[in-house]
Amino acid sequence: MMINHVMYKKLQVEDVEIFYREAGHSSKPTIVLLHGFPSSSHMFRDLIPLLADRYHVIAPDYPGFGNSSMPGVREFQYTFEHISRIIEQFLTRLDVSRCILYCHDYGGPVGFRIAVRSPWRILGFVIQNAVVNVDGLGQPFDVFKKLWRDPSPANQAEFATLARFEFTMQQYLTGVCQPLVVSPDGYSMDQFFLNRTGNDEIQLALGYDYRNNVKEYPRWQQYLYHYQPPALVTWGRNDFIFTVDGANFFAKILSRAEIHLLCGGHFILEEKSALISDLIKNYYCRVYGF
Repeated sequence: MMINHVMYKKLQVEDVEIFYREAGHSSKPTIVLLHGFPSSSHMFRDLIPLLADRYHVIAPDYPGFGNSSMPGVREFQYTFEHISRIIEQFLTRLDVSRCILYCHDYGGPVGFRIAVRSPWRILGFVIQNAVVNVDGLGQPFDVFKKLWRDPSPANQAEFATLARFEFTMQQYLTGVCQPLVVSPDGYSMDQFFLNRTGNDEIQLALGYDYRNNVKEYPRWQQYLYHYQPPALVTWGRNDFIFTVDGANFFAKILSRAEIHLLCGGHFILEEKSALISDLIKNYYCRVYGF
């Protein structure tokens, strides 16, 4: 029997409880949806049902995000390396041996780390505004870079503004082409979780650790060039956080990359879930026949 409705589950990994959304029959090819900052699996709420007729869809929340556990920074190591290993263990626990990774924003560093460690696991990628090159980093990363150079109280305070409601709403609304279809639920939900006591320290830890993602870019590029995984790039072309230089770079190193620069911003799914679902199905039908 097909399971097209979304189920809401939790799974213990190490000492944290991972919340995830699941839909579709487990006999189908699996697509794992990896969210970005400052969001959670909630960002995929419209896309999941659209994919569930053809795929087994899994969308986890990272530790410190959404409905997963939020241990403090003294109880949990908030690095992208650690989070990627948590998600990798999570997939192993669910018997997901091979999958397509859908990577958005912070989901890029999580997903590419998994791919480099376990290239046999990756059937391909869907990449939504996530980069592997420095030229793809937009203006807000100037604040990150100041923090990396000097994590002073002043630079920490400036970085903290990226977790305020004004910037969260800006990420959703800047560059949109159909503003009337962008629900306030997305940025309101994100801000609810950002405002929890202790979450500012978590975001600061990840912001400072992001410098290690940049150091990994050559390794991720080498992986992509060597293994040539199929990659569908569905990019909000008006994104001010990750620029179109990041999207076009994938075409330079991946022979099977298909690039779609869509009219919209950082959270392009708010406007284009149906179109992106069709693009995924059409692309992977051509590549694999499913």
